[in-house]
Amino acid sequence: MGQCSKQALHTHASRPRAGYNSGMAGQRPRSLRFSYYDRLSASEKRTYRRSDGIAAVSLPHAASLAGTVEQLRIELLAGKRARIEQVARELCLGITLRLGVPPLLVKVRSVRPSELGGELHGLYTWEEGKVPVIEVWMRTARNRRIVQFRTFLRTLLHEVCHHLDFTLLELADTFHTAGFFRRESSLVKQLAGASRKRPTKASTERPEEPKAPGQLGLFS
Repeated sequence: MGQCSKQALHTHASRPRAGYNSGMAGQRPRSLRFSYYDRLSASEKRTYRRSDGIAAVSLPHAASLAGTVEQLRIELLAGKRARIEQVARELCLGITLRLGVPPLLVKVRSVRPSELGGELHGLYTWEEGKVPVIEVWMRTARNRRIVQFRTFLRTLLHEVCHHLDFTLLELADTFHTAGFFRRESSLVKQLAGASRKRPTKASTERPEEPKAPGQLGLFS
């Protein structure tokens, strides 16, 4: 889903959610506006452009969380869901404390939900009066293997970025913009360092366009 609107809380029975699925893998565009921009209202376009113009989130004392990041890698490799969830919560608490934003709840699920060949990686849910919730999945849908650590970490931080759109940047909506993906990458680099892997063909191609705002479908 490309957008999560606070206003939707008052107009939809279902909870507004911003998800990260397999169709978004590798999406870190340098500069582009997805076509759904043309269908936004004037106020939504202003929010989109503001999001698009913010390229990074500076995390104070990010190096002090290196131990937690490494512990998350170890726990993911061991495959114990409860321990992975505990350390993921510690990491997200460390991020929110350093940025001075409200905390959130992290839930680690087992096998990714899938539909039509797509896999849901993560989900952010914001509901007025309640603690925001991040859900991430630790096993692939196809073969139920533990996901790669960097993929898991990026998914977790992707959902954190949705939270920061509302709480740190005070945006009215959280859109998947080029700026959004750059902010996601900036957090990954600060917490885990830039990837030493050479870019693959999939990561250098033009990313698949996110779903238009207002669509509540969660799968690619």
